[in-house]
Parts: sequence; C-alpha cells; structure tokens
Amino acid sequence: MGKRYETVIGLEVHVELATKTKIFCGCPAAFGGAPNTHVCPVCTGMPGTLPVLNKKVLEYAVAVGLAANCKISEYCKFDRKNYFYPDNPQNYQISQLYLPICTDGGVEIETEAGKKTVGIHEIHMEEDAGKLIHDEWEDCSLVDYNRSGVPLLEIVSRPDMRNAEEVIAYLEKLRMMIQYLGASDCKLQEGSMRADVNLSVREEGAEKYGTRTEMKNLNSFRAIRRAIEGERERQMELLEAGGRVIQETRRWDDNKGESYAMRSKEDAKDYRYFPDPDLPPIVIDKAWLEEMKKAQPEFRPEKIKRYQKEYDIPDYDIEIITASKRMADIFEETVERCGQPKKVSNWLMVETLRLLKENGMEPEDIRFSPENLAKLIKMTDAKEINSSVAKEVFEAMFDRNADPEKYVEEQGLKTVNDESALREAVEKVIAGNPKSVEDYRNGKEKAIGFLVGQTMKEMKGKADPGEVNKLLREWLQEMKE
Repeated sequence: MGKRYETVIGLEVHVELATKTKIFCGCPAAFGGAPNTHVCPVCTGMPGTLPVLNKKVLEYAVAVGLAANCKISEYCKFDRKNYFYPDNPQNYQISQLYLPICTDGGVEIETEAGKKTVGIHEIHMEEDAGKLIHDEWEDCSLVDYNRSGVPLLEIVSRPDMRNAEEVIAYLEKLRMMIQYLGASDCKLQEGSMRADVNLSVREEGAEKYGTRTEMKNLNSFRAIRRAIEGERERQMELLEAGGRVIQETRRWDDNKGESYAMRSKEDAKDYRYFPDPDLPPIVIDKAWLEEMKKAQPEFRPEKIKRYQKEYDIPDYDIEIITASKRMADIFEETVERCGQPKKVSNWLMVETLRLLKENGMEPEDIRFSPENLAKLIKMTDAKEINSSVAKEVFEAMFDRNADPEKYVEEQGLKTVNDESALREAVEKVIAGNPKSVEDYRNGKEKAIGFLVGQTMKEMKGKADPGEVNKLLREWLQEMKE
C-alpha cells in the first residue's frame, strides 16, 4: 500500500434508560417479557392516543449531559422522524433534531498514547422501536412491540477518535459514567447500550474528511474493535484500487468477520423531520438545573482518591473495585457494617471475581447483599466457621444471597469448639498414623500438615485448623517428653 492513511471515527451511542416505565406511556420498560405484553395503545401507535413525557427520562438526560460537560438547553422540543418499517408502529419515531436537550460537551479518555478529549456534539432523547423476529421455518417476520417506546438517549460524538483503542476507551468512560449515575445498566449483550460506528479514512495530512460509512449490529467491545479494523482495511483497499467509498449503512457480521451493505445512508431530509404537535416544548427552570448539578454523584476519579485516603487497601484493588458502581457500593456498605476494608476487598477481589468469571457474569449481576457479606466476615473473625467453610457459605451467598447464619445452622457447619471432642479426634489420628508421627519427630515439618488434614477430616471440616495445629503440636511435644 503506497499511501499512508488516517482513520477518522465518530460514534452514535444509544443508551436504554433505567426507568420503570416507557418514555411516553405507563407500560413497563423492563427487558424481556413474553412478546407484546408490555404494550398499550400509546406505544403501539393507535390513532387518537397522546404521548406524555416521563419526567425521569428528562432527569437522566440532564444528569448524563452534566457529567459529559454539555450545555443543557433550557428550551427544547421533540420532533417526528418519519420512516416506514414494521417495528415502528406510528410510522415515525419521536426524537430530537432541531433543539436537543444537551449540546457541546466532551469526555476525557486515556489510552497508551496519552490523554485526549472526545467532543460530544449532542445528546438527545428519543423512543426505541420494536423488534422484528425472523422465523426461518415459517418464512415470515414477527414483531414484538415490548421495546417500542422504551426511553433512549442518543449520544453523538464528534469525529475525534482515530483508532479502536480510543473508541473502546470512550465507550468504557461513557458506560462507567452512566452506570455511576444509575441512568442505565449499559449491558451491550442485552442491547441497553448500542454503538453505531461512523468511519472514514483520508490520506495523512489531508484536511477534508473522507466519505464515511455507518456500521450497525455491534453488541460487544470485541465486535466493535474487529468491525473498525475490518472497515478501515476495506476502505483503504478500495481507495488504493482506484475505487471510491459510498456513503452507506453497513451491517457487521462478527462470525464471518466482515460487513455488508444494508442501505444507502439517509440524510435528515429523507426523514422529513418536523416538530411533534402532540408534545409541548420543555422549559427547564434554572433553580431545578442547579438542584440537578448538586445531585451529581461521586464519580470514579473522586472515588479512587477518597479510597486511597480512607482505606488501607492496595491501589490495584481500588482500580478493580471502583471500575464497577455495583462493586464499589457493595464494598462501601459492607465496610460500614463490619469495619474490615482489607477483608471485604479480599472477598471481592478473589472469590467474587472468580465466581463472576466462572458464571460468565458482570459485577452488575452480583446478588449477595453487603449485610450478608459483613455477617460472613464477622462469623469468620469470631471463629464460628473456618476459612474452608466460609468459602462454601460464600458460594451459597453468591448463588442466591443465602443468609450465612441460617445456612451455617441448617447445614451444621459451625466450628466445633468442644475441646474434649477435638482431643479425641487428635488422639485417634495420632494413633492411626504412626509413620507421620515418626516423621514429625525426625524433623519433617510437612508431616504436621498431613496430621492436621486427617484431624479436620475426622471433625468433618468443622474445626478451627489453627486450633487443631496447636493441639497436635502440644500432644506430640508431650509424647516426646
């Protein structure tokens, strides 16, 4: 390839908001449900119905805009975006084109190349469409309107990113910021965060942008990275061969590792936008906007600094724990209940991360409560259960948020502190393992480990290993003398 090219990338990120109800009606906005059960005349576009804006959608939009350093429009409107598709029951989507709620923002990202700010052109509110399900057996398409009317924020970046690393850093920053606000769970695999990639290439040093394509169907960071690399290569090869890039929407197939054209890219004029006559303009009060600014939460950078001052835990632990709002909340609430930051951190960093990985889960899916984790730590500290039992109890907690006190009681796992029962078990193990006893007497320290293991087995794991070790050594010492 003779010429050197630069990649120019901008993103349109759609985020499903975590409201209980839809944007313009009272239907549940929850993910899933049997097809067409979360619907009503408003979200299925029945004639004569009137939309009413959900105030929580506006609050989330303003909160995200403030976090992204945007200007908040004190006067904004909704518009109708007209297009005809079976999953769009009204034959238009209510969105914002002319006066969006947030404009001119930016978020700082950091990659190996250093820090930079990715500009945000605008953030606007809109409703989601339904979902088409293609039935290959019947050779037909079915439509589920459960998602129709679910509130979305569309976050439109400026074309400031130059490679996949910057795109992933930007998406991770947005995702974390929105999760910290509680505005969305941002689960790519469930579609509550979706990114469309606008990409073009131009010769290095050129001022004018190349022709861009938009890529859809990207539901993981891996797919986004691969799609960027694939489309970049496709456009460069096309230009090198003397061809030209066509402005179009392309669909990425992650299994095949290639994209294919869906349709030519529409312009705003193709959608015949006009102000929605059924929705009045939104006028934002300055006093309310000030309240929203004061209500902004502590974000990750401030949380990291506070953890470094308040808790005696390693920086690595702090980085991992604060990377998830759910994990940080569990950590703080558990420490408040038991006062043991290092032990709480250990449970999160070791057992929790292990079980999340084994079950293919995200930290946001954690089921156990801070109250139960604090109980488990207190029970272990009080030697009511030993460390191996604690791990078993934790697995039950992780699986179904089992109460550790009840679980230990029901399963009969409480540490036996009956000294006579322990002495009896030690005596039996010493009598039954003369070779190990002889090895220990001859200076083989490892032998004591075997004897401790046998005693724990005899006690069905319900003894304190430290106590067993101590008693064995005392017993063997007496035998020497």
